[in-house]
Amino acid sequence: MTGGIVLCGGLSSRMGAPKASLPFGPETMLQRVVRLLGTVVSPIVVVAAEGQALPDLPPGIILTRDEREARGPLEGIRAGLKALPLHVDAAYITSCDVPLLVPAFVQRMIDLAAGYDIAVTEIDGFAHPLSAVYRRSALPHADALLAEDQLRVSHLFGRVRTRRVPTSEMTEVDPELRTLRNLNTKEDYAAALATAGLSE
Repeated sequence: MTGGIVLCGGLSSRMGAPKASLPFGPETMLQRVVRLLGTVVSPIVVVAAEGQALPDLPPGIILTRDEREARGPLEGIRAGLKALPLHVDAAYITSCDVPLLVPAFVQRMIDLAAGYDIAVTEIDGFAHPLSAVYRRSALPHADALLAEDQLRVSHLFGRVRTRRVPTSEMTEVDPELRTLRNLNTKEDYAAALATAGLSE
């Protein structure tokens, strides 16, 4: 069984406002990502920073917090995997700033992860760690890396069976690769709203 994990503990420094709470149509960006992801996977874990305020989330969403601050995505990945119910073997992990996420992209990544501990999207040869499927089997390796202060997620890919998925394998289900459009600036935000036919 595959769940979902949404990381929203980043600082949002370039955006100038917490991304999770930015409005996107009638909902916030986090609410939209959770809703879209929930059409494909269940349950969903939301990982926030300690003390971070979040918009209201639907019943059944599992909320957890980073164990230590300022440790980057690997800390959030570890927290999310630890919070998954034991019957859930794997999760598609994403950030909260991909409001154009295409559910079929998520399903394709889940399918491609069969037989691997991790399946991760590659963009121009660079892994995109928050557009990936992680099995519970990767958790002890994440724990070990964090204990060693090795905070780069790419180190995890070298320790487990990892399938690197080029974007050419994903355009059939997401032709414009909208799922990979994470928003870092106000300009990114405005462009994504326009793409979705919404206004600020």
